[in-house]
Amino acid sequence: MLSREFVLSFREAAPYINAFRGKTFVLAVNGETVAAGRVPGLAQDINLLASLGARIVLVHGARPQIEKLAAHSALKQTFHRARRVTDPATMDVVRQAVGATRYEIEAALSMSMPNSPMQGAHLRIGSGNFLTAQPLGVIDGVDMLYTGHVRKIDNYGIRHRLEAGELVLISSIGYSPTGEAFNLTMEEVATQTAIALRAEKLIFFIGGDSVITRGGEVVSTLDTGEVDAALSAGGLSEEATAYLPCAVRATREGVARVHLVSRDEDGALLTELFTDYGSGTMVARDPLVRIRTATIEDVGDLIGLIAPLEAQGILVKRSREALEMEIGQYSLLEHDGRICGCVAMHAFPESGMAELACLAVSAERRDAGFGEMMLQYVENQARRRGIQRLFVLTTQTAHWFVERGFVAAPLTELPMERQECYNFQRRSKVFIKTL
Repeated sequence: MLSREFVLSFREAAPYINAFRGKTFVLAVNGETVAAGRVPGLAQDINLLASLGARIVLVHGARPQIEKLAAHSALKQTFHRARRVTDPATMDVVRQAVGATRYEIEAALSMSMPNSPMQGAHLRIGSGNFLTAQPLGVIDGVDMLYTGHVRKIDNYGIRHRLEAGELVLISSIGYSPTGEAFNLTMEEVATQTAIALRAEKLIFFIGGDSVITRGGEVVSTLDTGEVDAALSAGGLSEEATAYLPCAVRATREGVARVHLVSRDEDGALLTELFTDYGSGTMVARDPLVRIRTATIEDVGDLIGLIAPLEAQGILVKRSREALEMEIGQYSLLEHDGRICGCVAMHAFPESGMAELACLAVSAERRDAGFGEMMLQYVENQARRRGIQRLFVLTTQTAHWFVERGFVAAPLTELPMERQECYNFQRRSKVFIKTL
């Protein structure tokens, strides 16, 4: 017998697999992820992503590796505005640390992965002088020396390697036209690269205790306005504080989505990308949830959404023809471009009433508060049209509506035209809410 759980999971992932094929993902892997030994496990997921047709750019940092080598060499480290002042001796340490970290990542990505889902996979790795850097210069009277920032990204060169089927690996060292090397931050390089490539996603890997939570639950989505508010409020981890401004900048400059994913949870990357509920925090420029009026092109999706509830007897069955004729009275809730809910409002203006009907939320999103959002949306629509009372007919969800201000009422309270088409076999209960 087929595993139902496997079938459902595979079907859930299928739209994402189709959507991600040929798209560019920039993965920002900091030195902490490498130091924690997470790269070999992550390499399996990266190989899987590549095998599904995603184009991967991996940008890595080496901050803890630099710290360790500097301490071993008894080099005094100076920081200004949270940036390392890179003198010539420190730059030598940076080269060593970045080179060793790059070697470790390349080794993990080159494994044949026996006894794993990616056994026999071979991922070609491309690299080059894709970064042009320039010095930060003197800041507040402090000469930052060989600490620099990104001047230019060779997006043509990177795209050429990606089109050849290679994973592009970029280190956090950039070179100036005069041949000097500069120490850059991983987050800046990753952000600038994602912007230059118009990447579909920029993904930062952070410590498990750094994932953004509220009340003990992971915050799954934020828009840029919410990020700004969270940063102003403070209390975030050091990694989240460093990466969230990069997420805001990237999304405002053309990157579709930015994700903060735990490096400590095995498979967190795949869960974040290929499930509706995700595992980390996704940042988008605009709110991910919107409610809009349905169009005739939405009828197929609408039928797919309500059919399971019709089969359970929760919703009355509606024919395609009826839906097409009344489609303008339906509204759809979209989450990140996918239809997750619907609701209809049938107005009876002469009676000052409107019916809320066909309220449905997809099974995997019923704990997301979407039903509440659609109810509020219909109430606002009714008020704008001068409707004083909203009514609903239900057989199995009476308590949900009562908890939201609806009161049981006799059938005679409904508009006469609605009374005339009442289904006495279904015996739906009537509830009314005064707006």
